[in-house]
Amino acid sequence: MTVVSSFAPIEGDSARVLILGSMPGVASLIAGQYYAHPQNAFWKIMEAILGIPATVDYEARVEALKRANIALWDVLENCKRPGSMDAAIVMDSAQTNDIAALLQRQPSIHVICFNGSTAEKIFKKRVLPSLEGFSVEYMRLPSTSPAHASMSFENKVIAWRAAIQPYFKTSLSS
Repeated sequence: MTVVSSFAPIEGDSARVLILGSMPGVASLIAGQYYAHPQNAFWKIMEAILGIPATVDYEARVEALKRANIALWDVLENCKRPGSMDAAIVMDSAQTNDIAALLQRQPSIHVICFNGSTAEKIFKKRVLPSLEGFSVEYMRLPSTSPAHASMSFENKVIAWRAAIQPYFKTSLSS
């Protein structure tokens, strides 16, 4: 069975929001980019909220996230998983990323947003117990994955905007 590994975090100098996925899918791993699957709504949602064109090159999108004080990472560092589905993650093989170290580097993070329920479940079980002393809010957002098609794009944008807009608004207007 294939062992897959996540990417390094995307983080600027003063992140206020940390968005955590579970583990990049096959298309993302092949491209070496977060949310590279063409049907994944992440970059389209960021376009709707932040005005980052989903079609500009990846490096420009990453820099725009940093300017918006948004950090991006995955709960898992590596795991065994055939394919891209979160349900296929072999939990006995899963190793988490060092979220505590990221929070120490980024003390201005006020909220951790989970891109879907799997990221939240793994985080609460395997990461949260190690985060005593950190004062951070937690919010599960609707997954941007094409597998989560039961919610409309418009409703996903509304949920994501409500969660992260309070934290980036001042940085974008300056």
